Amino acid sequence: MFIYKKNFNIKAIFKTIFILFILLIIPTFVQASFFDGAPEVVDKLNSAFEKIESWMLKLSTPAAAVAVAVGIFMKKFSFGDEERIRTAKKLIRGSLFSYAFILILDLVLSAIQTLLK
Repeated sequence: MFIYKKNFNIKAIFKTIFILFILLIIPTFVQASFFDGAPEVVDKLNSAFEKIESWMLKLSTPAAAVAVAVGIFMKKFSFGDEERIRTAKKLIRGSLFSYAFILILDLVLSAIQTLLK
């Protein structure tokens, strides 16, 4: 009997998310404890990171839309080729999951930012 085995490891995904979470939280606590007030350099860094975050959100929406459209067209014009249909489904699913991850990450960062202020 052949048992289908998934290619990803759930523990590795959770470890990666946890490490990213720690890397995003620790610098904020260090900044809050070392500096009384907000020096000019810190203000510039915060504004730079906010600009980068807004650009990522602005670019991720069209990128996800293009990836989904390419997947739909690939599926539509596969002419019954099973490999192309599988590839199209993976492309659509992956782009939607990636876009959802970016939106959830933005939501979490916004929540953390409001808690720290």
